[in-house]
Amino acid sequence: MKRLERAKGKTLDTLADQVHEEVFEELDCLDCAGCCSHIPPMLNRTDISRIAKTLGMGTAQFQEEYLRMDEDGDMVMKTTPCPFLQEDNTCLIYEDRPKACRQYPHTDNMEFSQRMPLHKTNANHCPAVFHIVERLNAVIGG
Repeated sequence: MKRLERAKGKTLDTLADQVHEEVFEELDCLDCAGCCSHIPPMLNRTDISRIAKTLGMGTAQFQEEYLRMDEDGDMVMKTTPCPFLQEDNTCLIYEDRPKACRQYPHTDNMEFSQRMPLHKTNANHCPAVFHIVERLNAVIGG
C-alpha cells in the first residue's frame, strides 16, 4: 500500500479503473460476500427511506430494528453479517440496497487514490480489492 500511496494521482486512478474492470471480469462477488459478512454499510436518509418502504415499514421502525449509530455518527447495520444476506450470498434487497453497497468496493470511478486507507481495510475482506492492489503494485513496482 505504501508504494501505491506514493503513486497517488490521476495516473493511478486511471490504471486502477482499468484493473478494477479486469478483476471483476474474473471474480464473482457471490462466491465470497465478504463485504456483507464483515462490513456493516453506512446508510443515508434516502437509503433508509427506500429500504423501509421496500420492507413495508416506517423509517423509525426500520431504524429501530436494523440500524445503529457508529462511533463516527453514521447510521450502519446493527449486525454482521448483514441481515439481508441470504444463504446463497445474494441480497434480499439488492435492487434497493444502500448506496455504500452499490459503490463497494470503491476501487473504480477514478477516485482510487483518494481512498487508500479504505482499500487497505477492504483488501482484508474482499478478494477483488486484494487482487486490484496486488496488480497495481506489480505494474507500479516494475
